[in-house]
Amino acid sequence: MVPHLITALTGPINELEQRMLDSMPAIERWFRLEWMEHTPPFYSSVDIRNAGFKLAPVDTNLYPGGWNNLTPEMLPLAVQSAMAAIEKICPEAKNLLVIPENHTRNTFYLSNIVQLQRIFHMAGLNVRIGSINAEIKKPTRVDLPGGESVLLEPVIRSKRRLGLKDFDPCTILLNNDLSAGIPGILEDIHEQYLLPPLHASWSVRRKSKHFHSYEEIAKRFGKLLGIDPWLINPMYNQCGEVNFADDRGGECLATNVDALLGKIRRKYKEYGINEKPFVVVKADNGTYGMGIMTVRDAKDLEALNRKSQNKMSVIKDGQTVSEVIIQEGVLTHERINDAVAEPVVYMMDRYVVGGFYRVHADRGVDENLNAPGASFVPLAFAESTHLPQPGIKPGASAPNRFYMYGVVARLAMVAASYELEATDPDAEVYD
Repeated sequence: MVPHLITALTGPINELEQRMLDSMPAIERWFRLEWMEHTPPFYSSVDIRNAGFKLAPVDTNLYPGGWNNLTPEMLPLAVQSAMAAIEKICPEAKNLLVIPENHTRNTFYLSNIVQLQRIFHMAGLNVRIGSINAEIKKPTRVDLPGGESVLLEPVIRSKRRLGLKDFDPCTILLNNDLSAGIPGILEDIHEQYLLPPLHASWSVRRKSKHFHSYEEIAKRFGKLLGIDPWLINPMYNQCGEVNFADDRGGECLATNVDALLGKIRRKYKEYGINEKPFVVVKADNGTYGMGIMTVRDAKDLEALNRKSQNKMSVIKDGQTVSEVIIQEGVLTHERINDAVAEPVVYMMDRYVVGGFYRVHADRGVDENLNAPGASFVPLAFAESTHLPQPGIKPGASAPNRFYMYGVVARLAMVAASYELEATDPDAEVYD
């Protein structure tokens, strides 16, 4: 399935696709050298937008849910990558404890946990699910729509270790982004591997830091390919002191929105793009598509009604928004059955293992698709036998298109590894 692009299948994206295919040996060597120096995040997913004239990551998640959207054909790749990842960290690993999000009644999310359990079980580990939700006081089985079920067990903390009754894991995998803060039960664990590390959580992490790292990576990669890095990089600004509830920080927001729209206009003019520029204002931390709005003109901010302000002021787990990133809006000109779509690429260790399209029939090309009503269509990464096919006309081959998505997603993963190194509280500082 080749994604249907509204824009004609000629022009910049095909040029970019062609350039990536022609440079494949150089690109793969570049990644190989990066991973010799840096550690990839344990797992990640990247939301990508394809505007037909540029292709850019707009979000990088280091605690990806949604593994249940990967098709059975993608599982062998995920299992192999899980083996590689675990082998690197703890080759003698036997028991793995997965800590999920606290919303225990979301069966769609719990199906994702079952899929993770399946992947690591097939990678040769005993896997159990330990909840840090205070409501889970005894082992609780939750039945899922597909006939499966998941057993949630209360986590037990000893002085230096975390486990379950009769279960002592050497590795703990967080699938909880800790938006509400880092609970004491997860701190000061010295004898077990905690993946990802606590400083990857949204209580510490900032999107502006990530895109700062990504900008550097895009410049270097652009040089390698001989392209303008803007073609793969969403420009951004940041505002550190806003409060939508009482209208504080409005001036900082308006000034930064205006400045960024001006920069985008100049780029559009340079490339002869006849689209209306827009920016996306979102909470600088957090996920689940909350605390996000599309702005086409700084004047729109003055007209924000109370409902929009309330929607922007609070994100997941009731956290108040005080910092925002203003990101260049990247249109999506991809369609699945006439509904707007965007690719989401899943990675484990340094490998692309699969992905899907997030599709939303009720959203526009310049809107956030990570919202209620979204559906998911598997990407053709599922055809694991389909390697890129150099020499085939750009836009005509699904594997070629997906190779390009995989490259951009891996660039975001490299950026995440730089970002985690820069924010590691235990890193050795050299003068």
